[in-house]
Amino acid sequence: MAKTATRGRRKAPARGKSKARSGGGGLLPWTVIGIAAIAGIAAYDNWKSIKPMLGKEPTATMREMTEAKPAVRKDTPPKQVALAAPTPKVAPSPAQPLPPAAIPTPTAQPVKATPSASSPATPETGTAAFGYCGQGAHINCVGDGGVFWYKGEKIVIADMTSPVADRARCDDERRVAFTAKARLLALLNAGPFTMNAAGKTETSGSPRVVSRDGRSFGTQLINEGLARKPGTAGGPWCAA
Repeated sequence: MAKTATRGRRKAPARGKSKARSGGGGLLPWTVIGIAAIAGIAAYDNWKSIKPMLGKEPTATMREMTEAKPAVRKDTPPKQVALAAPTPKVAPSPAQPLPPAAIPTPTAQPVKATPSASSPATPETGTAAFGYCGQGAHINCVGDGGVFWYKGEKIVIADMTSPVADRARCDDERRVAFTAKARLLALLNAGPFTMNAAGKTETSGSPRVVSRDGRSFGTQLINEGLARKPGTAGGPWCAA
């Protein structure tokens, strides 16, 4: 009975130890709360400077982890870089022919009509200051009563014939030759005149019918007794 009563009793805890345990267990939570409060106040006061650090550090860390360069192995041969091949020079292509529509067509030039036997040549109007032909170049000069040069061309009056002083058979014929020469010079210097072709040009000269206001120079010289019609035999200038 005594043992049973002893077992049924429980030992009462020591008062000192229980107080110590209760006191230690009660201060620890308050200490943690105080530290957290102080840290919260410090964080609140320095939030502006802490916030950028909190936003950048994880990002920077992740970038460093993702951008970490792989270690280069020493036994790996260096990569060969292919050089760009030089661009070959292409010869310029020949000019392409223009389409028919773009090719300019030459304009038609007027065709000058050439004189023929059926269509007489257009009369030529001449004017110049004439003199007697000498030993120099014959440009605008009178050779005898029926021959003169106009702009270097030898003109033979076709509708008359007159004596030539160098071939005169008598003094009267020589006098007529000089008079006809002077008269032709006066007619040519009197003003503009007209020349009509009367045949083909030959080495002896270009045959022309020379006139002014419709009056032929050859007819005037014939009427004045200084020339005769072509083909007339003999001559009236020398006495029989």
